[in-house]
Amino acid sequence: MAISVFDLFSIGIGPSSSHTVGPMRAANLFVQQLAQDGMLERVAMIKADLYGSLGATGKGHGSDKAVMLGFEGELPESVDTSTADSRIESMRAAKQISLLGEHALKFVEKSHLVMHRRETLPFHPNGMTFCAFDTDGAELHKATFYSVGGGFIVDETATGSDRIIEDDTRQPYPFLSAVKLLIHCANNDLRISDVMMENEKVWRSEQEIRSGLLKIWQVMKTCVNNGCRNEGILPGGLKVKRRAAELYRKLNCQPNITYKDPLACLDWVNLYALAVNEENAAGGRVVTAPTNGAAGIIPAVLLYYQFFFPAAEDDGIVRFLLTAGAIGILYK
Repeated sequence: MAISVFDLFSIGIGPSSSHTVGPMRAANLFVQQLAQDGMLERVAMIKADLYGSLGATGKGHGSDKAVMLGFEGELPESVDTSTADSRIESMRAAKQISLLGEHALKFVEKSHLVMHRRETLPFHPNGMTFCAFDTDGAELHKATFYSVGGGFIVDETATGSDRIIEDDTRQPYPFLSAVKLLIHCANNDLRISDVMMENEKVWRSEQEIRSGLLKIWQVMKTCVNNGCRNEGILPGGLKVKRRAAELYRKLNCQPNITYKDPLACLDWVNLYALAVNEENAAGGRVVTAPTNGAAGIIPAVLLYYQFFFPAAEDDGIVRFLLTAGAIGILYK
């Protein structure tokens, strides 16, 4: 089984890889299927039913918004998070949705996007069914998807023993255990990051791997910067106040404290992680690493490296992400 570091670290939106990222991808895939089959213009009504955990907690996790944006053709890695909420409000006010941004139809959320709080589909707690109808009310297309974690989705038609198809690409240094990984390192005089780089080359060139990982790193840094700047109350109805911006101001008023107290840098590490967590909770752009709930840890450690190590460089960032990916693969 071959797993890429880019399977573990993907650019998406908050607040949940299972409840937001997965449903948006599923809704997008559904309307793409309609378009590919030449049925998009025939759709007069579209309906979404969310079950299990999606139905019970979907409102708080933005599953409803994710599905609506997915129907309009958006994807987690590219949707404009700064305008997403205003677009949702416009859809709700007009009671209208535009499939793939090109086919408008009536959409009354209460009737067309139903949260089933006490019903669960058979395969997985995060299940959803989408259905498209023509002007006569006849069913054009129906599909069930499951959001299985980390933003991954599977189709109901693939829920047998082979529901998640393994990538059988041959890699130079395959490993399914830490022991095997370390044997590769010892026998070939390689670091863990070197093993990962060689394995990644079966899919991409070294330059593509580096640029892809540095793009992920840039998104992580932007997420931290946004979290240190944005203030106010987090969505979800619990009236949780953002804390990162205030903590950032306080830490900036303590110059050179790290030279007096070697543990003071941990205040900054905590800040970085908190900033990402708050951006994630607010539905901002984050890197699923390896889930949205844990998205603050890796950027916090990387920013510690960047700001507290004078010799920090891009090569170190790339090696870190490759090494973290290797460890993540062992869990995956």
